[in-house]
Amino acid sequence: MPKDYYNTLGVKKGANADEIKKSFRKLARKYHPDVNPNDKTAEQKFKELNEAYEVLGDPKKKAQYDRFGSAAFEQQYAGGPSPEEFARAFRGTGADFFETFDFGSIFGDIFGRRAAAERGPVRGDDITYAVDINLEDAIYGTTTNISLSHEAPCPACKGSGNQPGTSPQTCPSCKGSGMVIAIKTNIRFSQTCPQCSGRGKININPCRTCSGRGNVLKDETIAVKIPKGVDTGSKIRVAGKGEAGTGGGHPGDLYIITRVRPHHFFERKGDNLYSDIPISYAEAALGAKIEVPTVDGVVALTIPSGTQNGQQFRLKDKGVPHLTGGGSGDHYVTVRIAVPKHIDEKARQLIKDLDKISKENPRADIAFKGFRKR
Repeated sequence: MPKDYYNTLGVKKGANADEIKKSFRKLARKYHPDVNPNDKTAEQKFKELNEAYEVLGDPKKKAQYDRFGSAAFEQQYAGGPSPEEFARAFRGTGADFFETFDFGSIFGDIFGRRAAAERGPVRGDDITYAVDINLEDAIYGTTTNISLSHEAPCPACKGSGNQPGTSPQTCPSCKGSGMVIAIKTNIRFSQTCPQCSGRGKININPCRTCSGRGNVLKDETIAVKIPKGVDTGSKIRVAGKGEAGTGGGHPGDLYIITRVRPHHFFERKGDNLYSDIPISYAEAALGAKIEVPTVDGVVALTIPSGTQNGQQFRLKDKGVPHLTGGGSGDHYVTVRIAVPKHIDEKARQLIKDLDKISKENPRADIAFKGFRKR
């Protein structure tokens, strides 16, 4: 009876790779034998999930399944029929029959290298993981622990997919070449063997731990070193901590993407920092030496007499360290003159006297007189 692998994994037909992977991981955790010891029903369900994901998780197998159904893959798990039986299973699907590829022919010279490459080691996928950090950690660097669930080589079969002590058998459909010849409307063409997916071998004794997949889900806590100077969008590579490879292929890498949280006092633009500091009217008019908070602690800043509201001062090398090394950005301080909200009568009179003495019109340089009334 044909198997509905999409239904087994709880996704709709046409689901993308990410949806298929997420659903598989969720169900695999639920029915994993370690979570359900001595539960034969859960064990069988786990095997069915692995079988379905081995097909739908592989783009080539998924394409074959979408076209031909589960027939070829069911034969794979059953041990494999003869080439003639396999050819009959595909009659009426658009392929008239499959023949074993002969490497001694001229076609072997053309397609042999391709078949060997397809069944060779395949590197695992990379994983991207976002980490939120505060500005202090972005400036000084830190180490953070992340919990990750990813594909890892099966500890029982060491990634081979075979039950320990057994070996896979040569694929009966392609005789180990990984390729078959299809004939359609009198045109011969070579294609990847759908029974072994180009590997040339099939597992007749699949590993009971991983159901023949060679990989298992592994929950792992990884310590990631965040270097000083990272910003939102910075990418940190952790080699070999991605998804496991297949066929002896190397694992992918883990990429940490940092997201720096906003700070209540500092604003960051690149490697420069910006902050506002209030000063009094007297400090602006007469000048003063004030204390300014920076990432390295409090520093003294000289305010010259006649400082204007919004005037900016630069504190060299008091910004964020450059991620590539070699110095830091700067810290720009903008002063804001704080006008008292409440003043007593004595202060009011002193300000009036000062205004009479200065005789300064702060709007004297405004030449624009407004629009003419129509």
